[in-house]
Order: sequence, then C-alpha cells, then structure tokens
Amino acid sequence: MRYLPHTEAEIRQMLERIGVSSIEELFHPIPEARRFQGLMQMEPSLDEPRLMAHLNELAAKNTGARALSFLGGGMYDHHIPPALDQLLMRSEFYTAYTPYQAELSQGTLQAIFEFQTTVCELLGMDVANASMYDGASAAAEACLMARRATRRTHIVVSGALHPHYIETIRAYLHGLDGTPDMEIAPVLPNGRTDLDAVAALTREDTAAVILGYPNFYGCVEELHVARTLTTAKKAMLITATSEVYALALLESPGVLGADIAVAEGQSLAVPAQFGGPGVGLFACRQDLIRQMPGRLVGETVDADGQRGFVLTLSTREQHIRRERATSNICTNHGLIALAFTMRSALLGRSGFDAAARMCLSNAEYLKTRLAALPGVSLPFAAPTFNEFVVRVENADAATVVAEGMKEELLAGVDLAAFDSTRTHDLLVAVTEKHSKADLDRLVALISRL
Repeated sequence: MRYLPHTEAEIRQMLERIGVSSIEELFHPIPEARRFQGLMQMEPSLDEPRLMAHLNELAAKNTGARALSFLGGGMYDHHIPPALDQLLMRSEFYTAYTPYQAELSQGTLQAIFEFQTTVCELLGMDVANASMYDGASAAAEACLMARRATRRTHIVVSGALHPHYIETIRAYLHGLDGTPDMEIAPVLPNGRTDLDAVAALTREDTAAVILGYPNFYGCVEELHVARTLTTAKKAMLITATSEVYALALLESPGVLGADIAVAEGQSLAVPAQFGGPGVGLFACRQDLIRQMPGRLVGETVDADGQRGFVLTLSTREQHIRRERATSNICTNHGLIALAFTMRSALLGRSGFDAAARMCLSNAEYLKTRLAALPGVSLPFAAPTFNEFVVRVENADAATVVAEGMKEELLAGVDLAAFDSTRTHDLLVAVTEKHSKADLDRLVALISRL
C-alpha cells in the first residue's frame, strides 16, 4: 500500500479549522532562541562498503556484546538459532500487529492460536491470551484481573518477586486507587517467601497472593503450601515466572493450583538486548476467561466446514463499552510471540527438557565450585534452577562486576542496585550456552578477589 500524504488543499483546510495561517505558526510557542536555525551539520555520506566498515567499527566498541555473560535477573542469554531469524523475515510474518480485519489474516491468527496453545501447555493452565507486553505488565494485569474476579482490592506480593514486577504492580494499582492496597511479604533466610507471614497478611478482602516461580533470587517457591493458605481465605494464587526454561523441570503452576500464571517469554524468543523486547505470557483457569485482559484467538469452522481461526474474545475498550473493558492494553507483541512459538516448536518437548537439564547441571557445577572458594558462600539454601545468589565476603559485588568487565566477562547482577544491604551479593545466571571453561572463568575471577 502506497503512502498518500495530505494534499495542499487538505493542509489548508486543517489549518483554517484550528485557526492558524501556516504550519510555521504552529511553532510560535517555542522561543525563537530555542529553534534550530540553518542547516544541520552532518558528515559526508558514505558508500555502502565504507558505511558497513564504519558500522563494524562502532559495533566493535560494544564490549558487552562480545563478553561472556552471566547476567540474569529477568533476561537470559539462551541460544537463539539463526533459523528463527530467517523464518521471522518471511513477508507474511514480518509484522507485529494483528490486522483489524483479523479473519482475513488466517496465517496470523493461526500463529497466535499456536502461541496460546504452547503457553497453556507450558504453564499448565486452561486458556491463554494472545500475549502481553512483558512479564512485568502481565503480573500487574493479573493482579487487576484478580481484583475484578473476586471484587476485592487487597494484594499480597512476595518480597522475593522481581523488584521491577513489584514496582509495575504498584504503579498499576496506584493508577486505580491512588494509594495501592498492597502489602509485601518478607523473605526467609533460605531465599523463599515467608509463607507464615503471607498467611498473616492475607485478609478477608485479599484478592490475590503473587509469588515468583522461581523467584528473583532463583529460589523455587512452595506453591502447594501457598495454594492451601490462599484457599482458606478464598484468595487467588498468581505466579510470575521470568525464566521459562525452568518450567521444563518444575511442576507447572497450574498443576500446583495457581489461578493465574504469567511469565516472561524472552528466554525462548529473542536474545537479551538492552532490557528488551520481551513478550508477556498470560494464562488462567477456564472459568476466569471473561476477566482476562487483551485478546484471544479461537478455532472454528466456516460455512463450508473448513477449519478457520477468529478473534474469539477482545475485552478491551476499543471493542466493547469502556466500563466493561477488562484492560486498556491495546496490542500484543505479535512478532516476539511468533518467535517464542517457533523456538518452542524447533526445540520440541525433548529439546526443551534437554536444554533445561543442561542449565541445571551447569548451575550446580558452578555453585559447587564457588562455594568451595575461601570467603565465598551461597546465602540461600532453597532449591534453584539456573540462577542463584553468590556472596563474596572479600569484595563487594560492584567490584566483582567491574573486574569482570576488564576481562570481557559480565559476572552477574549486583543486588545492591535493588537492596542496599546486599552489597556483597551477586545474582548469577547460567544457561546451556556456558561451557565448563566458561564457568571456570567466573570461578577464577572471583577467586582472585
């Protein structure tokens, strides 16, 4: 479709309607001294070979891009095969938005339907929507959904949930009520949420309890215990998973009794790049479907009995009366959701399981090696998957990170950025990409400090 700009007559008509005589007059509120004058000074243009060489020079300055990474904390460095990029570049896929005449785009709808199916299998839930922006917004939308479904306002949030998720939930609730009716449950010395404290905080007006699974420190929460205490107060249990590979080995949230399960799908979709993009996974029990935010694609048959796909449910204000809308979320991360689906299909069940077992094996090897170093400990005793906290007594975590950068090694996440009392704690994530030599490099770095 060609881009058709406004005609001169249309421009004059719009200017007359708003009461100005020219486009330049629209800029009058900007002080003259603040306006750019003359021509912008730009370097001479380059031909293609020289431009490519120049871009390669700039890229070479990005030491983080070629560094060995142990970063985690919500974004993980898993292998993304080149086949995925090639498939995404197909013209029928290379768009991130669902057309408004959705039923005319059967391929797009089928891709979203397959995405929803994959999410349901992964999270062990009945129904999934057509994605959210990211894990944090999905967690916040889950809390809003629980409030609608229970007609209660109080939310109990685990202190071991990702700090960014907590702040996103707080921001969403603040937009509704001004002062969020939300309380934070403390973390036990073993790295898990204090479920006794959760029980004490849970009230008759509590809509939901939300836990990380695994949590921000990499520890696996006891969801079956949490399910028992939320049931007693008729509150919902919400889980948030930032590392979806963990669900290859852990029992799914749905099987353990979660009412709503959300996750960040980046691990299976795209490399970690400047904190995004991500794709929010969102699933729930069948009876909650009409409270679900966003949109949902369903399978049906046409008048001739042929299989087809339709937008079955769109509960946003664009489609229904504003007061009945469940959310104002206006899109889904279609391209990243498609990448997530393709990568899941390329892995298959056995590949997904094998990659997860490699992550676990590498993490356990690294934990053993680090714990054996003088002045190094693992402060949390709870089981972990591929991410854990290392405490370095002889140096603060910021120093470990800085020394690692000198060797093109991203040693982990300095937890003091989230909690000023954890100056010696480093959050380390391991994936299937790490070799034994890679793991030994981190051990050697920390042993020298």
